[in-house]
Amino acid sequence: MIGNDIAHAAALLQQGEVIGIPTETVYGLAGNALDEATVAKIFSIKQRPFFDPLIVHVANVNQLENWVKNIPKSARQLAEKFMPGALTLLLEKKSAIPDLVTAGSKLVAMRIPAHPMAQALLDMLPFPLAAPSANPFGYISPTSAAHVAHQLGDSIPYILDGGLCAIGLESTIVGFPEGKATIFRKGGIAVEAIEEVIGEALVQSHSSSNPQAPGMLKSHYAPRIPLILGKLEELVPQYHNKRVGILSFQEKFAEIPSERQFALSSSGDYTEAARNLFSAMRYLDRQPIDFIIAELLPEKDLGRAINDRLRRASVIK
Repeated sequence: MIGNDIAHAAALLQQGEVIGIPTETVYGLAGNALDEATVAKIFSIKQRPFFDPLIVHVANVNQLENWVKNIPKSARQLAEKFMPGALTLLLEKKSAIPDLVTAGSKLVAMRIPAHPMAQALLDMLPFPLAAPSANPFGYISPTSAAHVAHQLGDSIPYILDGGLCAIGLESTIVGFPEGKATIFRKGGIAVEAIEEVIGEALVQSHSSSNPQAPGMLKSHYAPRIPLILGKLEELVPQYHNKRVGILSFQEKFAEIPSERQFALSSSGDYTEAARNLFSAMRYLDRQPIDFIIAELLPEKDLGRAINDRLRRASVIK
């Protein structure tokens, strides 16, 4: 069931249910982060491996200290600038956060969503929410309530409808191993924006198993139709006799039917491109095609996070 009753959503969560919730990044599959049975239900519904940790959502910065032992200076600077928002901080957890949430790690990923419905929901609850993206594990993240309903509607009792996600990419995850700011996942806040606040940050590579933070697996965010990355001016002639769809930054190709093409932003706007990425991948994944051919964006601004998702979506399992 899809609706906009925040009180009903809160009641279900307090009963140990798992529901779909909106955030400004993507829709989350949310449950009580302090209850291991509920957390296990999240993993089961998503078919997510237990070695891949979850993000914990709280209502405000003050609540962070309830669940983590220490907030480094640079983490506080980032929180002041970007929270609420598309930032997740990887910090040492207190014992109240179950090890199941963090895949046994002593670190927990903490976020404060900016979406007003998510904020209102969290304000009603006496516990934080564990909320990975509301999609089957490894598939394209959802940016609307309809996406969640299509994929998981039979598995959850309620989806709180907050409209289309304003950002459309998962949060940027920043941790502080040995005191050095490290970006574990590129996301809705550009690397350049992070570095403007705290100086140069390391960028961590992906993992094929036992990731240090959520969303670090090498193969992820993938459509069911194979996605091939390269230069479109070379790939389009190569595949012109095949049933292909095109995912481009700005360009359209006259020799390919328009309904099999999706330009992320005709004006070259990175924010618009990020907002459209997952919807575009879903759209093309429903077309009668054999391949999706796509191009990388310039490696700057949110183009870096978009490219991260495209590279992982194109990994052959």
